[in-house]
Amino acid sequence: MRLKNKDLLGLEYLSKEEIELILKTAVPFKELFTRSIKKVPTLRGKTVVLLFYEPSTRTRISFELAAKRLSADTVNISASGSSVEKGESLIDTGKTLEAMKADFVVIRHSMSGASHVLARNINPSVINAGDGSHEHPTQGLLDIFTINEKKGTVKGLKVVIIGDIAHSRVARSNIWGLTKLGAEVVVCGPSTLIPRDIEKTGAKVCYNLDFALKNADVVNVLRIQLERQKTKRLPSLREYNLLFGMTKEKLKLAKPDVIIMHPGPMNRGIEITSNVADGAQSVIDEQVTNGIAVRMAVLYLLAGGKSSPES
Repeated sequence: MRLKNKDLLGLEYLSKEEIELILKTAVPFKELFTRSIKKVPTLRGKTVVLLFYEPSTRTRISFELAAKRLSADTVNISASGSSVEKGESLIDTGKTLEAMKADFVVIRHSMSGASHVLARNINPSVINAGDGSHEHPTQGLLDIFTINEKKGTVKGLKVVIIGDIAHSRVARSNIWGLTKLGAEVVVCGPSTLIPRDIEKTGAKVCYNLDFALKNADVVNVLRIQLERQKTKRLPSLREYNLLFGMTKEKLKLAKPDVIIMHPGPMNRGIEITSNVADGAQSVIDEQVTNGIAVRMAVLYLLAGGKSSPES
């Protein structure tokens, strides 16, 4: 089995089988990390362009490492200091990269749908690394991979996503992927940060954190994205911390074997305390490691790879 499309634009557009294929393919790539030689020649001669219109550290470096471990060449382009700063359109930039024979374009953009526009207008494979408040599919995939690795399955688990759901592309990708795999997803946060139509995605809504955490198997804590909020939707960060901050005391309301996740970067002391972020139940560092394996799997499959790199 292979992915149906040349692009990865969102988990909303993937079937359950395609999501499972990516997760399965990521397993042997993670095993590479234990070897002394961490590279395979799978994408030798291919070029991966990292086109980032927004600042990024984790995602950009993770994609770059994933590409290099597959022996691909990488090119980094940021809006600052490029033709984008001179007014070049997204499509013109894409056409230029296509003319330079790029094979993959990994794009992060502040506008929802930007990756779709690019994918419709160029032949190289386009991978959405975050578009506005729409989706961040590889983050969703690495979160699901981590859950599956720790719990053995996703089906039947209660996953609670806490925070700024309205502005979170991570939340949307997680919801689409987790519900397709049979998880119960509960979103929790202030009513001003919960989209009115979010239940159409299959998620349940809860405005009380204590109630939401009951019987939770997984808690995914989101960053408060003050930079994306055009209007002030929070009375104060102190009030948010009191009502929705993840603390050791709150954690006791969930199952004893609950795992704690966060896509990063963290606002310690606002949405999560350090003793939770650095505690025994935290898998935040493992999410970062798993991100490289998942992104290797995505690049491999979009390049036309079989269901397993070892098959």
